[in-house]
Amino acid sequence: MSDLGSDEFDDERSKLGEYEGERNEAGERHGAGKAVLPNGEVYQGRYENGGRHGQGTYYFKNGARYVGDYYQNKKHGQGTFYYPDGSRYEGSWVEDLRKGHGVYTYANGDTYDGEWLDHMRHGQGLYRYTDTGSLYKGSWVNGVMESSGEYIHSNHRYRGNFVDSNPRGAGKYVFSNGCEQHGEYRQAEQWIPKCVTGLMLWTPGPDASGGGKEAAENGAES
Repeated sequence: MSDLGSDEFDDERSKLGEYEGERNEAGERHGAGKAVLPNGEVYQGRYENGGRHGQGTYYFKNGARYVGDYYQNKKHGQGTFYYPDGSRYEGSWVEDLRKGHGVYTYANGDTYDGEWLDHMRHGQGLYRYTDTGSLYKGSWVNGVMESSGEYIHSNHRYRGNFVDSNPRGAGKYVFSNGCEQHGEYRQAEQWIPKCVTGLMLWTPGPDASGGGKEAAENGAES
């Protein structure tokens, strides 16, 4: 969901819209104020030398809303963006873009908690699937799972390499009983097992019942 909106348009320089609030000696919007743009969108918060600067809330005409920091007229710092479809992003912004650490809650309930770069998941992050309870923990590059990562399910997990959000190359499945299956994905969904390791099950031997000990004792007495 895009959060690009008309808050980028400079209503001060255009001399359009209505404004109520504080001004500096030069007549610029400065301090606390409220602006109603010609398209009906509203900003209420702090200004500095004519631009949005500091804490503020911007209401978009499509129902979206941003609550957070502004710097020189752009979303910059910590803030929360509420999207019309019910999703939201809470975290770091740099010049109007999601950048740094943040948590995105999607409309279907999925969540991503991790690093962002220019609006995309990028770096280390944790994605949780609400319908299954499964999650992916690992590396992201330009919005897709890439490099080392781990799929975690209720009774097993997969650890390995990922390419374009699919397992690729060497990896292993680890099951809740302690068994492991090592192998590789040569292409999407084609798993080639190579070896299986697991718990060493103990099997009772002749000495386990005490018979061996009794025989030794009997031999010593005779």
